[in-house]
Parts: sequence; structure tokens; C-alpha cells
Amino acid sequence: MALQGLVDWRGRPFDPRRHGGVKAAMFIYVLIVMTNMGNIPTMLNIVSYLHGTMHMGIADASTTATNFYGAICVFSFLGAFISDSYIKRFYTILIFAPIEILASILNPLIYQGYMLLACQAHFPSLHPPPCSVAGNGDRHCEAVSGRNLSLLRLGLYVIPLGEGALRVCGAAFGGDQFDGGAVEDGDGDGEESEMRAKASFFNWFAFCISLGGFVGLVVVVWVQNNQGWDLAFALAAIMALVAMAVVLAGLPFYRHRVPSGSPLTRILQVFVAAFRKRNVTMPESLVEMHEMTDGTSIELLDKTPDFKFLDKAAMDDGDRRRWSVCTVTQVEETKIILRMLPVFLTSVLGYLPIPLLLTFTVQQGAAMDTRLAIIGSTTVISIPPATLFIVPIVLQMLILVAYDRAIVPWLRRATGLAGGITHLQRVGVGFASSVAALVLAAVVESHRRGRGHVATSPKMSVFWLTPQFFLLGVMDVTSFVGLLEFFYDEASTGMKSIGGAVFFCILGVASWLGGGVIQVVNRVTAGGGGGGWLDGADLDASHLDRFYWLLAMFELTAFFLFLYCAWRYTYRHNPRMQAKMEDDKVTSTTEKAVV
Repeated sequence: MALQGLVDWRGRPFDPRRHGGVKAAMFIYVLIVMTNMGNIPTMLNIVSYLHGTMHMGIADASTTATNFYGAICVFSFLGAFISDSYIKRFYTILIFAPIEILASILNPLIYQGYMLLACQAHFPSLHPPPCSVAGNGDRHCEAVSGRNLSLLRLGLYVIPLGEGALRVCGAAFGGDQFDGGAVEDGDGDGEESEMRAKASFFNWFAFCISLGGFVGLVVVVWVQNNQGWDLAFALAAIMALVAMAVVLAGLPFYRHRVPSGSPLTRILQVFVAAFRKRNVTMPESLVEMHEMTDGTSIELLDKTPDFKFLDKAAMDDGDRRRWSVCTVTQVEETKIILRMLPVFLTSVLGYLPIPLLLTFTVQQGAAMDTRLAIIGSTTVISIPPATLFIVPIVLQMLILVAYDRAIVPWLRRATGLAGGITHLQRVGVGFASSVAALVLAAVVESHRRGRGHVATSPKMSVFWLTPQFFLLGVMDVTSFVGLLEFFYDEASTGMKSIGGAVFFCILGVASWLGGGVIQVVNRVTAGGGGGGWLDGADLDASHLDRFYWLLAMFELTAFFLFLYCAWRYTYRHNPRMQAKMEDDKVTSTTEKAVV
């Protein structure tokens, strides 16, 4: 077994001078940029396709869009489970990605999903006939139904099955490129260098997502609105195809982590063993605690004092039944998951309003004045509402570069923390920004709706949405990267992909719950036979501003709950820079999170 379970592509111990590092990460960066050039415009503007082409109502279109985004995130667990348990992350990416290089083993899921949507958008018989949904037009528009609705759902949910695996494995696979090199070098400086490089990787990983989204929102959204959704979906499929060809070219340069068996099975075994020994008295000595000694473990974890009821699972009391005795490492892996659970739950609540704000903002923009006059010219161009997402994306890229190159080195010197500030501090800043974004969105929508009821009043400019986009950009720079790095770092070595999947599940579960919130709010506010706040296809007849105020109050509550859980959290790794770290195990610390 190679040190820390890392090998080259042939299964031999890796050479830190040839494998991993920034050189290997460059191929992963290209993968992330290319796939997000198609995925982000689709996710952000799919509500326009559902509302305008498929003639769904406001609530149904928004619910379908958030469910689509949620499925991408939740399906990441499948890829994470496979890569941590059975096959290397590189091959998991290939199996679930949109390329058919080896037809006998590869499944082009993303490619097939986009092509299904492209075919449905292209052939008139597969979608409702064109009509206007503005004003009272929704009464004369036929919404997608029957077999065409089934085809739409099939296309929408085949994409997440492939994209979810690619997302989580791409993040964990990139993190692997910065693990283990210092152990080979044999000095503490090398270990600190890799800690800094890994922190930068996740910043640049987020930068590449934003860069791909920026290009996609300029190019793909223009194609969607001017050349047709069929061509846009086909273009997204081609981008994913090129991305996989590039990542395949980097095969000789990667560090590959050897799968360590099913982490979910190991965790379940701990609960079964602890339940069987619930009446056994714990020994005073740790001699009776069982631990692996056959050298097959990638990482050995020390015993920690919390969740003592699980420690009984590692007691060797002579019971040789299956799943009756676990190792200390298994027990500690389970404790890691339990410690992260409050952060997971409060982060789900914190992210719940965000997909709703994103989808409804696109519909807000469609009801506003999208014209842009060019200075010094009589030319007036129309700005697609989804293209406004360029504002937070450009902001993200600028802040990420400044944060990684200037702010982090200064904070690192001031605080002694590897990332400048702790992961959870960074997440807290993002949730505070989301509260401000929701309040601002409610104020803008209230003003827009008030002017919309005055026949002589001109429409508000779509650029009034820019400030709330600005705050959403701040949230992504802070919370997105902070949570991704937090769950990757805190997960045990054999559960790195699962750790990343936990983060993406936060986004997915939040999206799915958001769809339920829309339906509940509509039913509760539809008393007296009238329509709910979000009923129908006409935004002027709805009460989106009230819905935003409700989300703002919810987000503020979630923010304080998160602060409490973050304050109580104990980091598994010392977040401060260390001169040396143990080679064969991770020592638990009692270092408290600053928040």
C-alpha cells in the first residue's frame, strides 16, 4: 500500500516531482471551466425555457428549476460513494461524464441528457406550440404535458446523474493533487507548502466555476435567446465532450487515491456494534480498544472524548459475530460525521432561500426594461435577464483573485491560520450577505410592482437588480468555497469524496426544500378563493415582494443558528500553520473554532 493511499496511474507509488501539484490541477481547472460553460447558463436560465417555451406557470417553472439544480447536487453522493469505495476518482469522472471514448464501459450521461433536451426543443411535436404568456396570455397557452412532459423530465434528470458525480469527484480529485508530497520530501516546510497550495486550489476551483459561468452566460445565453434552445443544449453537450478529452490527456500527471472500501458500510457497522454492546461497561484502560494492525488502513485516527456511546463498538469483548467489533478508526470516522451534522443542517437552512432568489430574479428581470443604450450611439440592445448573472460572477472572480493573492497572505501572517480565517468564519460572512441580498430584493420588487400597476409609469430598468446580484456574488466567494473546503478537510482520508458530496447535498437539499416552500406558501396565501403569492404566469399579479421578506426573516434565523453551531464546533485538524505533521495518522485536537 502506497503511503497515504496515493499512487500514480499505473498503481505505483507516486513521485511528488512528477505527479500532482499545480501542473496536474491545470487539467482539472480546464474540466471545470468547460463543463460550467454549459451547465451554469442552463441552470440559471432553465426557468425561462420552462416558462417561455414549455409554458409552465411561475410556481411550476420555479419548482422544476430548483428541483433540477437540487438533483445535480444530491446525485453527487452516488459518484462520491463509488469513488471512495470501489474505483479511483479519475475513472469515476470518466464513467459518469459526457464522453464515449471506450464505448464498452463509459456512459455519456450528461451528453445524452443535453441531447434529449436539444431534440425536444428542436422538434415542434415534442413541445407546446408558441404563444405569449404575458399578461392574460397564460389562459390561451397550452402547458407541456403527457409524454412531452415525461421527456422533459427525463432529459433534466439524466444530466444531474452525470454532472453530480463530476462535480464532487472533480473537487476531491483536485484536492488529492496536493496531499502527500511533503511526506515524500521529509520536511515540514513542504507540508506547509502543500497546505497553502491546497487552500489556493479551492479558491481557484471556485474561480474556474465562475469563469466557465461568465463565458457561458455571454455565449450560451445569447444562443438560447437568439438562435434557439436546441442549439444551446447541443453546444453544452459539445463543451462537456471537449472537457473530458482534456482531463483524459492529464492521466500521466495525476496522483490517484486508492479506494478504501465503502465508508457508509464502515459507519453503519459502528452503530450496529455499539447497539449490541450498549449494556457493556467501558474499560478504564484503552488496551481493550480494537485497532487495525495489518497495515491496510490509509489513515489511523486517535480516540476522542466525545460521543462516548460509540466507543463501545471498538471494545474487543470476545464477541466474534459479524459487525460486533470495529476499529478505533472506524469509530472516529463516524464521530467526524456526527460532529459535522449540525453545520450541515444549519447550512441547508442558510442556503434554502438562495436558489429561490436566483430563479425568481430571472423572472423579475423578464418583467423589467432590459434595454441598454450604448453611449454615443443610437443603438439599443436588449439584455437577457439571465445574462445579469455576469455581475456576481465577475465580482466572484475579482474577489477570489484578490483574496487568494493579497488578502489571504496578509491574514495568514496576522492570524497564523493556513487559510487566513477559519472555514466557518468565511461561511458566516456569506450568510450575512445573503440576508442583505434578500432584503434588497424585496425592496426592489416592491418598487417594481408598484410602478407596474400605474399604466403611464415606465418599466424599471433591469439593472436595478445589480445590487442583489452583487451581494449574491459575495456569498458565493465566501460560503461556497468555505463549505467546500471545510467538508473536504474535515472528512477522513477514506471519505474525501463523501465530504465533498455532503457540501453539494447542502445545495441540493436546499433547492428541493425551496420547491416545497413555494407550494406551501402558495396554498397558505390562497385563502378566500384568491390566488396565492406566486400563482399564475403574470408577475405583476403576484406578491413576490412579500415572499422575499418571508425568505429574509427565515435567512436571518438560519444565520444565527449557524453561528451557534460554528462556535461549538471543534476542528479535527489544527487550522493554524504547523511545522510538522505526523506521517501515518491524524491527531485530533481540542482547538476550538473561532466562530
